[in-house]
Amino acid sequence: MKMPEWPGMTVSRARAVFGSGFRYGPGAGAEWALFALVPLAMIVCLGLGRIALSPAEVMSALFTASGLTEGAPSLHQTVIMNARLPRMLAAACTGAGLGCAGAVLQGIFRNPLVGPQTIGVLSGAGLGGSLMIFLGAGPLLMLASAFGFGFVAVLLAMLLARMGGTISILMLVLAGIVISAFCAALTTMLQFFADPERQLPHLVFWLMGSFAQVRAFDVWWVFLVILPTIILLIGHAGLIDILASGDDEAEAMGVPVARLRRRLLLLVAAICAAVVSIAGIIGWVGLIVPHLARFIVGTGHRAVLPASAALGAAFLVCIDTFCRTATAAEFPIGAVTALIGAPLFMALLWRSKSREWSHD
Repeated sequence: MKMPEWPGMTVSRARAVFGSGFRYGPGAGAEWALFALVPLAMIVCLGLGRIALSPAEVMSALFTASGLTEGAPSLHQTVIMNARLPRMLAAACTGAGLGCAGAVLQGIFRNPLVGPQTIGVLSGAGLGGSLMIFLGAGPLLMLASAFGFGFVAVLLAMLLARMGGTISILMLVLAGIVISAFCAALTTMLQFFADPERQLPHLVFWLMGSFAQVRAFDVWWVFLVILPTIILLIGHAGLIDILASGDDEAEAMGVPVARLRRRLLLLVAAICAAVVSIAGIIGWVGLIVPHLARFIVGTGHRAVLPASAALGAAFLVCIDTFCRTATAAEFPIGAVTALIGAPLFMALLWRSKSREWSHD
């Protein structure tokens, strides 16, 4: 069936016709109910560690620290508020951002095997942070450098993809791979020249991903960047559904495909760069979480985006807790997510042969 042409339709008019990213009506709250998993996972995980606490003790310490109940400061309260809660909030926020970003990328690229690493932002942000570690800069400069380099990497990928005149999905993916490889090579050179006693251990561990060094400022930073960006992405969910149906159909409806895709890519880049700036490179979350969300709530992005954010937050909270409690020495979280994601990626490759996904 040929789609009707609606000349002059803008993004705002398309949103008015097809709805925003927020669903209403019967069955519309199923994806939002998944957000209940996040506080449940946090209450359980806050009690895990060398000092084990029951959920009741965790809740009591949280209520006392927030002033809801009276009580003297205790060891439990100090452990939770100073050591565990900041990194857990950062893990929840970054997991939500990566899950939502992965769902958006898979929708606009119309490919289930695409993740945040595809557009080069993770490698670019990793290079920016590594450079500041190599130069001995402070944490604020490292954060700013990682964020800035991540954005530059995405812009370069988009410029490379436009060399043919228009940005195609295939050219954008290939440009992202090229930029990722180039940034990874420069990062490797920095590791080669780094001081093996002072710089190299810090550099390598940071690149593998960790929330061990998260501070209160980092928590505020990721909240102020990632949460508004997630809301903006969910607000575009109806338009992402149109893009997922194909560029020809979207253009026939008058949707400015190129401009909309650039906007979404920059929002995704903001999330990924913010994540890398505080925790290093954490891969695979944006690949595997959206598939789990689709399995639970279906394929429409009005449901998939909030579900991916909720599942990503709960998933990364649990993975970070495993990394800090499994052994005396903390596991790098990027390695653990890769151990989980790589086998699943192979399964997805196998299943993709029998599934119908549009290609550019």
